[in-house]
Amino acid sequence: MSAIIGVAAGLGGLLFGSFANVVIHRVPRKESVVRPGSRCGSCGAPIAPRDNIPVVSWILLRGRCRSCGAGISIRYPVVEALTAAAFALAAILIEPATDLIAYLPLLWVLIVLSAIDLDLKILPNRIVVPSLAAGVVLVGVAALLGPGVGAWVRALLASAVSFGAFTILVLISPRGMGMGDVKLAAVLGLAMGYLGWARVFAGFFVAFAAGAIGGVLLLLGRRAGLKSQIPFGPYLALGTVVSVLWGQGIVDLWLGSQAL
Repeated sequence: MSAIIGVAAGLGGLLFGSFANVVIHRVPRKESVVRPGSRCGSCGAPIAPRDNIPVVSWILLRGRCRSCGAGISIRYPVVEALTAAAFALAAILIEPATDLIAYLPLLWVLIVLSAIDLDLKILPNRIVVPSLAAGVVLVGVAALLGPGVGAWVRALLASAVSFGAFTILVLISPRGMGMGDVKLAAVLGLAMGYLGWARVFAGFFVAFAAGAIGGVLLLLGRRAGLKSQIPFGPYLALGTVVSVLWGQGIVDLWLGSQAL
């Protein structure tokens, strides 16, 4: 049964991944995500439905526009496939299933923001702020259907604490991250705090550890210098995904090591 649910969620993820690509391209440019319909970025030709099938169309077209032959970024099928995989894993791993009300939208937002941050080194307020507002409501609904109001209150506290902690970090080291990261931390604290304080610590620990490793690898590969601005949003997203999907195992492992 879980496999069937995972496949269904994955197929839905493909569709939401296609819309994610629209948001990733248009929101930073302050364009409507509704109109006009999908068009080639080079020649402006409308994309026919047969050429707008997630992942499949890009493969059949060999990554090129049918009208003008211009290349289509591999980011498009990657985002679609990644969203499908994230939705499938969430549907299989997250319990109770009512928590998916909050976590499927979160995963979608994290993929969108990560792609934008990697491309433009920004986390748009037009996505982050509404995500926080929606998260408060969706986590509240999940709490009412599941563990109760206490989990929602804890999530709100974790959001406030995360926002405050990251604000202090930005004041101490403004070159390390920006206010976009601070606002995103509030969203992530909300999502992880719903599951428990240990998940908050686990998620941010993974984020900073991955960020440190990634920064060192970029320096060694000469892809960045000591003064280079490295987007931290994707690392925050990674830490949150790990915490939400596998965080309890990490916490149990850590507690077990402390008991030895």
